[in-house]
Amino acid sequence: MAKGKTSVFFCQECGYESAKWMGQCPGCHAWNTFVEEKVEKNSPARKRAANEVTVSTLSQIETREEMRITTDIEELDRVLGGGIVKGSLVLVGGDPGIGKSTLLLQVCKNLSRQRKRVLYISGEESLQQIKIRAERIGEFSESLSLLCETNLDTIHEIIKKEKPEIVVIDSIQTMYNETVSSAPGSVSQVRESTGTLMQIAKGMDIAIFIVGHVTKEGVVAGPRVLEHMVDTVLYFEGDRHASYRILRGVKNRFGSTNEIGVFEMRQDGLHEVENPSEYMLNGRPKDASGSVVACSILIEVQALVCHSNLGIPRRTAAGTDYNRVNLLMAVLEKRVGLQMSACDAYVNIAGGIRMNEPAIDLGIVLALVSSYKEIAIDDKTICFGEVGLSGEVRAVSMAEQRVAEAKKLGFTRCILPKVSLQNMQPVEGIRLEGVESVKDALRLVSK
Repeated sequence: MAKGKTSVFFCQECGYESAKWMGQCPGCHAWNTFVEEKVEKNSPARKRAANEVTVSTLSQIETREEMRITTDIEELDRVLGGGIVKGSLVLVGGDPGIGKSTLLLQVCKNLSRQRKRVLYISGEESLQQIKIRAERIGEFSESLSLLCETNLDTIHEIIKKEKPEIVVIDSIQTMYNETVSSAPGSVSQVRESTGTLMQIAKGMDIAIFIVGHVTKEGVVAGPRVLEHMVDTVLYFEGDRHASYRILRGVKNRFGSTNEIGVFEMRQDGLHEVENPSEYMLNGRPKDASGSVVACSILIEVQALVCHSNLGIPRRTAAGTDYNRVNLLMAVLEKRVGLQMSACDAYVNIAGGIRMNEPAIDLGIVLALVSSYKEIAIDDKTICFGEVGLSGEVRAVSMAEQRVAEAKKLGFTRCILPKVSLQNMQPVEGIRLEGVESVKDALRLVSK
C-alpha cells in the first residue's frame, strides 16, 4: 500500500483525536481547541511469527538492583526515589520562567563534576544564552557538552556518536521528527518525539530528561499519553514572582510519589530548603484565631469566618480545593450544628503552597471553627486526618512520619485519627490524642 496522507483533528489541551472538527472536546470539555493535522499512513509493519516470541515465567526472570546516579541535590534525589536510574525517561513540567531549565542545568553541573558524560540539548536557547545562565550558576566541568538542535534524527546520530550517560532535552515542544508532517509543538510531533526519545533511552541505557511546557490548567501541553509513555513525571510549581519552588512527583516507576522537594530561587540559581516545614511556618502569628498547623509537610492553614452582608455569602479558597472547603463547612453545619450558612469564609494555605491532600481536612475544619468562635488554638498543637461526610475522622497514610516531623520542629501535641493512633507506638516528647469525629477534635481544642 502506498503512503498516503489523511486529515485528523487533535485537541490541543488533552490530545483527544477525532476524524472531524468539534466545538467542544469530549475528553477535557474545552471549547475551540481542535486543530487539523496531516497524518501519514504507512504500510503495515510485518507481524512477528508466533515462534519468534518467547514467553517467560516469574522464576525464569532475573532481576538486578537499579544503579542510581546521585545528582548531589538531595531534594531532587529524594523525589526521584534515590537518584537517576539509567535508561529512564523523566518529564519535567512547569510554568514558563519557573526554573525548569535552571534546575536541570544545575543537575548537569553536578553530574559533570562527577565526570559523568552529560549532553544538554536546547531547542529554545542559543549556546551564548546557555553560557550566560551557566556562568551565573557556577563553574562547570569539561565533561558537559552543549548542542542546539531540534531535528531528532540529527540528535539521535549525535547521541550515538558521543555516547553520553545523561541527556537533557529542552524542550520537547521544540523537537520535530521528519516522518511527521505537522509543525513542532503539535500533538503528533510531541507524541512521536517522545516515542523516539523513549527508544533511545531504553535501547542505549541513557537517562533522558525532557522539559515540557504546561497549559493554563497546569498540565503538560500535548496528549495525555505523553505522561503514560515516560517513567517519571515531575511538576515544578510555585509563583514565579515568589522565591520558593516546589518539585512534586506525580508519577514514578522507580520510587514513591509521596515526596516533594522545596527550593528557593536566588541570584545564583536554585538552593535547597533543607527544612521545608520550618520554612513554611516562618512568620506564623501567635495566639491568633483561625490558624492551625496541619501535617502534610507542616503547613499553616488559615481561615477567616465573618458574618456576611450579601444575599449569597462569599467563599474563597487559596491553595486548596474550593469545593472541598464547601463540603467541610456543610459537615460542620450538619454534624456539629454551627450555623455557617450566613457567613463569608476565606481559607488560605500560608506560603502560597497548593495542597489537596485529604490529610489537611481536619486542619481546615479546626481553622474554620477557631475563626468562627474566636478560639486561639495552642501554638504547639498540630493535626491531620481526613474528614468524612458523617463527621468521622479517617486515617491517612504515613502517620509515623508526620508525627516525627512535628516532633522535630518542637510541637508537643498532635491530634490525629484514632485509627492511626492504634497502629502507632508512643512517641516521647509529643502527646498523641486520637479522635473519632470532628466533635471529638473540637472538644480537645476547646479545653
